[in-house]
Amino acid sequence: MSETDAMNVNERRKYLHKMWGRYRTADRGAKTQLLNEIEAVTGLHRKSIVRTLHGQLSRKKRTRERGKTYGADVDDAIRVIARSLDYPCAERLQPNLVWMANQLSTHGEIWLQPATLEKLGQVSVSTVKRILKRVGRSEPKIASQKPQKRPSPSLRKAYPMSRIDWDVAEAGHLEVDLVHHCGESTNGEYIHGLQMLDVASGWCEIVPIFGRSSRSMADGFDYLLARLPFPVSELHPDNGAEFFNYFLLRYFRQKLPTLQLSRSRPYQKNDNRFVEENNHSLLRAYLGHDRFDTLAQLRVLRSLYDHLWLYHNFFQPVMRLQVKEVLSPLTYRRKFDPAKPPLDRLIQLKCLNDPTRNRLEHLRNQTNPLRLREQINDLIAQLLSLPTRRNSQTVNVFETLLQEVDVTLR
Repeated sequence: MSETDAMNVNERRKYLHKMWGRYRTADRGAKTQLLNEIEAVTGLHRKSIVRTLHGQLSRKKRTRERGKTYGADVDDAIRVIARSLDYPCAERLQPNLVWMANQLSTHGEIWLQPATLEKLGQVSVSTVKRILKRVGRSEPKIASQKPQKRPSPSLRKAYPMSRIDWDVAEAGHLEVDLVHHCGESTNGEYIHGLQMLDVASGWCEIVPIFGRSSRSMADGFDYLLARLPFPVSELHPDNGAEFFNYFLLRYFRQKLPTLQLSRSRPYQKNDNRFVEENNHSLLRAYLGHDRFDTLAQLRVLRSLYDHLWLYHNFFQPVMRLQVKEVLSPLTYRRKFDPAKPPLDRLIQLKCLNDPTRNRLEHLRNQTNPLRLREQINDLIAQLLSLPTRRNSQTVNVFETLLQEVDVTLR
């Protein structure tokens, strides 16, 4: 019997329950044949089978509970690591415990014994789940939703409707979307979050822009494309008029002559599934649905977005679909690879040149993730303390444009 065909404990018990009645009523010769059959099927020792059939088939409760393998030191380490990564799920947290522990130890946030570090490398996902449930979280998370209007089709007809394959093998295929920071009303001009997400690696570029004019959109794309550490092959926005207009399409043709531009199907948010998920986990979870519409708020948001960019791309573990098995026409079984930060996925894809890779790795090594998260919380508190614009106030859109593009990471 191969290892893959071997019965587990529960299956053996069920089988023995089925054979118990036949064994008790059989004569001596029939019992010998039944024992031969049970031994061949279950793989158990013959004496063990006889003792089980002559005794109690129900499993006995453990008389003495097994001692704890992982002590308070592991709990404390996982508590700090989970807090620094904003409490991800156990599947994302467990593969990244060791290197994050070393990162936090380098910045003096935790102090680890070698034995504790070894245990962090051995702990299973299920144990991490139990530890996270036990240690809990000390900070609430904001969650909300935002309805969006669908524009009518016009220039979009010239561009194909599709979606980027989940198993695309190279970096450079980016989903694009806008997050509205409008509060309860879409009246007037307000700040938007422009986001580009690479499907293969999970690398995210984000920047706040004031309004949705072609000038503001081009200014935001200038900033994102200058900071992006790898070339762009494809941009995949939704059907919004802010993406498909004469001015921005001309901008794309001039800025990226070889760019492939595609779009989602109308009313099919799942065509932009990765960036839509990131809209919630990266932006809505921290900023909610409040309205931001002043220059002061825009300045704080730019600093906050830059901190979130660093936090997500360099430290947040991302799970990517590895295998999708079709069980029926409407049912799939999905298997994910071990979670790792987007920077590590870019390195694995070998799409970074050596100077860029060295600069990014140096930036991560110099960053304290727990301190970075505290700075994010401070910026959120500062942002929420600023008042929104009154009806009589106006904002000059040219004062909202980025005057200098940071290309130090290019």
